[in-house]
Amino acid sequence: MTIAREIGRNIRVLREAAGRSLADLAASAGLSKSTLHGIEQGEANPTLSTLWALAGALDVPLGGLLDGGAPAVTVVRADQGPQVSGEAVHARLLHRVHVRGWVELYELDVTDAEQVSAAHRPGVEECLLVTAGRIETGPVADRRELSTGDSIRFEATRPHVYRGLAEDNRAVLLMVHQ
Repeated sequence: MTIAREIGRNIRVLREAAGRSLADLAASAGLSKSTLHGIEQGEANPTLSTLWALAGALDVPLGGLLDGGAPAVTVVRADQGPQVSGEAVHARLLHRVHVRGWVELYELDVTDAEQVSAAHRPGVEECLLVTAGRIETGPVADRRELSTGDSIRFEATRPHVYRGLAEDNRAVLLMVHQ
């Protein structure tokens, strides 16, 4: 599915779930009804400003328009992920994590020794972006190999592994405690 079609489908699903008409959402976002219809049909390539207006009118984060949801373990390779651009900013959505608690940000240096981390309490997710090297990580029973630019998101409520596969392995880790 193309990004325009996925965005259009996500907007339509969110609009319908909110019980809003095409005309109502278009007016709230400052768009014409025909423009919104074209976006929902995947026939238009909306600008970043248009997407922000729609996200605001739907009261959802921008990522809600770009990504319709994710399975329990999600890997995004360096050349994947929905992208949107403005005049100065080019953004690639890696993962969406619903938060009601704390988010911790860590810089990791991962050696070639295998570390198995015990299961965390319910509601904890980990989201890792490899910034250098190659890292094997994820739930022990569903571990994945990631390279520079790849990212992964998984529930950390079961044992999970970290192991560096190159000489210099670095990553950024978000731990989300809900």
